[in-house]
Amino acid sequence: MTTAQYILPRAARVTALAVALASSFAFAGAANAAKLIEKYGDWSLFVHDAAQKKICFVATQPAANTPKKGTEPAAEQPKRDAVFFYISAWPKDGVKTEVSVLLGYKIKKGSDITVNIGGTVFKLFPQDDKAFVADPTQELKLIEAMKRGSAMQVAATSESGTATDDKFSLSGISNALKNLDAKCQ
Repeated sequence: MTTAQYILPRAARVTALAVALASSFAFAGAANAAKLIEKYGDWSLFVHDAAQKKICFVATQPAANTPKKGTEPAAEQPKRDAVFFYISAWPKDGVKTEVSVLLGYKIKKGSDITVNIGGTVFKLFPQDDKAFVADPTQELKLIEAMKRGSAMQVAATSESGTATDDKFSLSGISNALKNLDAKCQ
């Protein structure tokens, strides 16, 4: 599968996942919201039965962010929505582990988004307010590094030029991923 073939189908999946993710956190009581199945350390497993496609994902939010709101002049503060790091499964499409980061702001065009786990750095590509791994082999390496690590750092730049640094705990990720595979059939 070429990188283009790997990336293009993401647009539809990303839209569906964004709706499921937003509904699971913002509208937890809604009938169509993703259902929280279980928490594993700092990670949560969700299932969303969309019209004809089941979407499953594990997600976490950062333990710390830089810049913190109020630490920069208001003009330099990026307007930032909720930040999530998630790994999705789309059983009908044969996708078992798709890494995505919802950064909460529009990403600067042409900028790199990096994930650093214990000194190993992975580059992601931007798409609006999200970031993805372009190469499936690198995606698998990133997931393996997450299982071995204890924390990860995501660095990115907003459309306005503000550099952000989000730190995520990896506590519970191995069990969350094991159950993502088991419960998303």
